[in-house]
Order: sequence, then structure tokens, then C-alpha cells
Amino acid sequence: MPKQCFGTSHVPLSPAVRAGDFVYVSGQVPVGSDGMVVKGGIVEQTEQVLQNIKAALALAGCTMDDVVKTTVWLEDARDFGTFNTVYARHFPKDPPARTTVESRLMIDIKIEVEAVAYRPL
Repeated sequence: MPKQCFGTSHVPLSPAVRAGDFVYVSGQVPVGSDGMVVKGGIVEQTEQVLQNIKAALALAGCTMDDVVKTTVWLEDARDFGTFNTVYARHFPKDPPARTTVESRLMIDIKIEVEAVAYRPL
């Protein structure tokens, strides 16, 4: 089955790509609809990133309930507890598998998250 790309981006990537029953969401950063990094700390940036994931999933007909795996990059591991509290609100039951690492990020942000969703065609 060929892949299907969803959405557009100002960089060479698709926000979401369906390959069979799986939807892959590119790493989302805390950028609002105005294209600017949201002001605030890990709480505000995590909230924006998860809203961006939700929007990318919707392009492919998926919801947060369809997410089976996430990968999280935190700029500072000391933000883990606060990040985890916000993250848990978006996955209140049966949370996806997750990998979380501390990493220097490509722009001056505190978090990036990618997701994989499973939703049969």
C-alpha cells in the first residue's frame, strides 16, 4: 500500500504520514498557529506540543486514543516530573509506550515529541 502524506510544512517533512494501518507524526515542537515558539516553560511548551500532535493526528483521521508509541526529547531532564504531569492529562488511560531522553534540540525549545498511531483503514 502506498504511503499517504497529510498536511504541509515550511520545512521538508510531512506533519503526518499514513503507511497502511499506522500513522507517523513528525516531531512536534512548541510552535503556535502564528509560527512562533510559545512563551513560558515546560508546562506551556508541553501543552502546545501535544496540541500540535493532536492536530497532526486529526489530519489522518486519528485521535490521541490511537497513539501507540511516543518519543520525547527534553532539553533538561530536570523538567521530567512537570512534563510527565502534563503528558498524563493527554493520555489518561492506556497510555502509549514511550521513550524519553534528554537532548540538545535544534532550536531554543524545551521539548519535542513524535508519535506513532495505529488505526486500521
